[in-house]
Amino acid sequence: MIKLKIVQQLNTKKVKMEKKLILEDFIEKVKKENSNEAEFHQAVEEVAEILIPYINENPKYLKNKVLERLVEPERIIQFKVTWMDDNNEIQINKGYRVQMNSCIGPYKGGLRFHPSVNLGILKFLAFEQVLKNSLTTLPMGGGKGGSNFDPKGKSDNEIMRFCNAFMEELSKHIDENTDVPAGDIGVGAREIGFLFGQYKRLRNKFTGVLTGKGLEYGGSLIRPEATGYGLLYFVESMLKEKNDTLEGKTVAISGSGNVALYATEKCIEMGAKVVTLSDSSGYIYDEEGITTEKLQKVFKIKLEDYTRISEYVKYYPNAKFIAGKKPWEVKCDIALPNATQNELNLEDAKKLHENGCILVAEGANMPCTPEAVHYFLKNNILYGPGKAANAGGVATSGLEMSQNSIRQNWHREKVDMRLKMIMQNIHAQCKKYGEDGSENINYFKGANIAGFVKVANALIAQGY
Repeated sequence: MIKLKIVQQLNTKKVKMEKKLILEDFIEKVKKENSNEAEFHQAVEEVAEILIPYINENPKYLKNKVLERLVEPERIIQFKVTWMDDNNEIQINKGYRVQMNSCIGPYKGGLRFHPSVNLGILKFLAFEQVLKNSLTTLPMGGGKGGSNFDPKGKSDNEIMRFCNAFMEELSKHIDENTDVPAGDIGVGAREIGFLFGQYKRLRNKFTGVLTGKGLEYGGSLIRPEATGYGLLYFVESMLKEKNDTLEGKTVAISGSGNVALYATEKCIEMGAKVVTLSDSSGYIYDEEGITTEKLQKVFKIKLEDYTRISEYVKYYPNAKFIAGKKPWEVKCDIALPNATQNELNLEDAKKLHENGCILVAEGANMPCTPEAVHYFLKNNILYGPGKAANAGGVATSGLEMSQNSIRQNWHREKVDMRLKMIMQNIHAQCKKYGEDGSENINYFKGANIAGFVKVANALIAQGY
């Protein structure tokens, strides 16, 4: 009788230990506990469908409920930002900082100033940032923040007053060893300067609390170029696996911010022909290819004059401007979505495939819908997910933190060399976990598992 009881107890324990994660149940719980946060749901689902089979095969991750802990932010700060516009009217905005995970280092991730900013978008970005930062091998946790403030159409003085008010609250929650924000959409060199100046005045210390700073006060060379350059270093590694190069390839690029423009610059350097760039109004198609000279004109149009990409055809009338559309209908070998989330859907993926596209790599965060991603994987199109392919930006932010810590500035060649090395290492990690005997490396699977393993092991080591 006693023996039977012991056996029953052991069997009960065994059943408990063998309880597996079920994707549908997990996602349903996430949606229930994080209602009206569609972007966050999408990000978690995309990652979970890859990680759950891996977790179920590794009892230590299952036992310690690592995935359940990773989707829950360690801390969310939400605050009111009041400031005075040029008409002496008081304006009110929402401010946020999502401190997602700090297992492997201080929270690290950008600040976004855009009307679309809400908690769901920031949680999705912060969650992705955790895995992306892990892939870089640098000691950085993941976070994201920002405000629904729109810098467009505001004077420099209005932007400064907003940044000062925003930092008054944010400064209570960040420092060089706790949380190191950077720039993102709507937060460029000007905004970072205002934010850093206010932090310095409030806290009375000069420290590397923000990255993306100007070179005069602790910034790093290659920082504006980093995401675009890193994207092409990753693409170069993907093609090398196929004994191929960028030389002679036709490339379609979306977007016309730093990522898109510096990706174009690196494409030209590597011998590829870029035929498209875009913004929210439509895209330009230059069949002859965007040359170095033409690219300099785009830099002026977008980053100096702050006008629409359609201005390009005024200077180069052989090019076309297609209003209200995205560039994925153009015949190309390589597609680089560098604009925004969910800009490339299933129909776009089919068009790319029909037109002979062999590789898609994400310069933006989650620009391909889940349906598009599955289509690429099913049809043997090489697919580089954003958390791996666009990690160059945050990698260089990490290098800026290192330079700030030792109070030295590295020369351009050293930063570029370190960036290239990091992107090659990220590719190697994706390959390690993404080789499954199929025709192509599954970079989607490889990036998610590689990013997860480092964070998960640190999480377990630090207890609950």
